[in-house]
Amino acid sequence: MNCKNCKKELLEESDYCNKCGAKIIRNRLTPKILIQQVNEEFWTVDNKFALTFIALFKKPESVINGYINGTRKRYIGVIPYYALALTVLGFQYFLLQNVFVDFFTSQTNALLENLPENQEIPNFNNLLVESMDKMNDYISIVTSITVPFWALGTWLTFIDKSKHNYTEHLVINLYANAQILLITFVLIILFAIIGFSDFLTASLLTTPLVIGYTSYIFKRIHKISYFNALIRFLGAFFIYLIAFSIISILIVLVIVIYAFATGKF
Repeated sequence: MNCKNCKKELLEESDYCNKCGAKIIRNRLTPKILIQQVNEEFWTVDNKFALTFIALFKKPESVINGYINGTRKRYIGVIPYYALALTVLGFQYFLLQNVFVDFFTSQTNALLENLPENQEIPNFNNLLVESMDKMNDYISIVTSITVPFWALGTWLTFIDKSKHNYTEHLVINLYANAQILLITFVLIILFAIIGFSDFLTASLLTTPLVIGYTSYIFKRIHKISYFNALIRFLGAFFIYLIAFSIISILIVLVIVIYAFATGKF
């Protein structure tokens, strides 16, 4: 008998592969077995998702430094965890676009109400709204694009406090962003359920969560005071805003040029 994952030869009585650690599966899939596997992966107390989610609150340095230093069995790796968070984000926007429609469209309505009509470019406001809708359709990609800018900011502001390189700062920020996406999913859906009328305001209310929680992570990783970590992260936030704003302006310019070229203006 060979391991179905790494192909190593196994003893017949083996329950786990002694090379890759995979569990030996002998039975065909049935609804009962499928439910048991889902339960083992996501809902049991000792599953990796629960351990990772809880540890990123209680001792984030254990998860993040462990991954950076090569300890990657106990917790979910950074890429799978971030991918899971993006899946949850996609589900959030599916619910907002199809279930809590009034709550979701409030951001578009607020934008149209507060934007004066551009007399020189009459269709500019509509194009801007269309661009927002497109961004919502590709929200996972848009969200992922922001992470390198967060990493740039934290790498520059914490460069004297650790030996983490830029790639390792990417890991830190991927874990932090994934955790924030999971938390904000609960908050945004809760706001929608209780009838909170403004999606844009609800989204902005999560900004203190981003700043507060990520500062807490860097406090734990670098063993500095929370105030020190907060000040540094606010500096990182400022760098992120500058870098991302420049990229966003360039994207808008491309959209406008494309609109002129295709005759939408």
